[in-house]
Amino acid sequence: MNQTIKSTTAVALALGILCGPAWADMEAAKEFLDAEIGDMSALTRADQEAEMQWFIDAAEPFKGMAIKVVSETITTHEYESQVLAPAFEAITGIKVTHDLIGEGDVVEKLQTQMQSGENIYDAYVNDSDLIGTHWRYQQVRNLTDFMANEGADVTNPGLDLDDFIGLQFTTAPDGKLYQLPDQQFANLYWFRNDWFTDPEIMAEFKEKYGYDLGVPVNWSAYEDIAEFFTGREIDGVEVYGSMDYGKKDPSLGWRYTDAWMSMAGMGDKGEPNGLPVDEWGIRVNENSQPVGACMARGGAANSPAAVYAVEKAVEWLNKYSPPSAMGMTFSEAGPVPGQGNIAQQMFMYTTFVAPLVDSPAVMNEDGTPKWRLAPSPHGVYWEEGMKVGYQDVGSWTLMKSTPEDRAKAAWLYAQFVTSKTVDVKKSHVGLTFIRESSIQHESFTERAPKLGGLVEFYRSPDRVRWSPTGTNVPDYPKLAQLWWQNIGDAMSGAKTAQEALDSLCSDMERVMERLERAGIQGDLGPVMNEEKDAAEWLAMEGSPKPAIEMEREEPQTVAYDDLVASWQ
Repeated sequence: MNQTIKSTTAVALALGILCGPAWADMEAAKEFLDAEIGDMSALTRADQEAEMQWFIDAAEPFKGMAIKVVSETITTHEYESQVLAPAFEAITGIKVTHDLIGEGDVVEKLQTQMQSGENIYDAYVNDSDLIGTHWRYQQVRNLTDFMANEGADVTNPGLDLDDFIGLQFTTAPDGKLYQLPDQQFANLYWFRNDWFTDPEIMAEFKEKYGYDLGVPVNWSAYEDIAEFFTGREIDGVEVYGSMDYGKKDPSLGWRYTDAWMSMAGMGDKGEPNGLPVDEWGIRVNENSQPVGACMARGGAANSPAAVYAVEKAVEWLNKYSPPSAMGMTFSEAGPVPGQGNIAQQMFMYTTFVAPLVDSPAVMNEDGTPKWRLAPSPHGVYWEEGMKVGYQDVGSWTLMKSTPEDRAKAAWLYAQFVTSKTVDVKKSHVGLTFIRESSIQHESFTERAPKLGGLVEFYRSPDRVRWSPTGTNVPDYPKLAQLWWQNIGDAMSGAKTAQEALDSLCSDMERVMERLERAGIQGDLGPVMNEEKDAAEWLAMEGSPKPAIEMEREEPQTVAYDDLVASWQ
């Protein structure tokens, strides 16, 4: 468990906040602010107390109620569950059970509630990757209308939506907000800066490859660097040149839908997502209706660029990662670079920065990191103007099947854990920024040198170029499970990449055909294209793209300091 969580929990326990009765008054709020928040807030103490008083007053009708919410298990949500939920109960009198489960399990519970109408949880923190699903099925409360109407009495006047940095990802094409961001993290390139700047290592790399060791701009350079470091011994430790994971598990699907394919260059140009073909290889028409995923219908999920993306990932996993990586999941692989034997990682979710900073193997004695974060390199099919990477935006979502009083109580909790009062402190614990006011807080200016470029990235205009899954995906729960099952076959060698992707795109199209026949998504649902020779689509401009004969381009690197300077 994160040390910050343990220490803050201990402080709160000592002050009686977490173990006392569910009484709601300003005294509890003041004790919480003293013990937990202090000056780690975007608000003055007077404004913090005013915000707490609003929560106390708004929660009065729900005092004594017990609600259940759920999120995936990451450091940010551990802090909410273990520290903020008990504090919320002490302040408002509303008891919150904040369950922590795997991300795949969160989606499964959400899907079950959508299908059955049974109220399993009163609120979900689920990824904005489901925005296309929520918009089409209309089974979640549209927050824009909720805040203006039945939820007006429980909507914090200090919520300040303009301060959230990810609302464009939780807003549907109808202009309505469907989810409220709670935590946000990007996938970036991670590397051992101490090794990359070692004069002897730099000279050896230059001698062998003919160009400077630095942050790779393209996959060819990443491959060279992976080859260079793999198998060498540094400080008595055998080093691997890359890190990834390959277990046939739901998290394997995220590894590919989370922009790996667009980083390779599979989709169309367009930010935050490629249009008409997105990073899942799904094509939509001018009305945002999905029309296909295979090349025969104008999709790209089995295109040459997609095959290249999977083949490279499998090759690098086998050649340059620890042997155990093939049997690891997302959560198991994430902390591995912190063990000190990984030179670089193409695809580092920054949610793992929190455990990294607690690892002596990759931190200097003065608290500065031996590593740095940078934009991930792109593949040979990538073109300027395409999506450059993935950003996870875990967001509060209220189902229509949740009774109104329970939804209102859950909405109060969602606003509490994302409030300006607590968000700076929460951001320090989990490093998953959602508010501009937190990113710009002076405490992060002070801490920035110890976070390896994370603060600089989130303060840069570039951050908006990293984005979640867009609205092309009509049913995330049904389609996401197809990815890990099919990609897993390519990982294990049971199928070639082409065979696995042919199966994947066909499976996705069968789901979309069923949605079209059922008509349950109305005029927002799939309207499948007629199949024709894939060569016709490949001859057209944009995605799907024909094969590039030479898939290894000229390697290119950039000096890290020059890169950071470009963010200013």
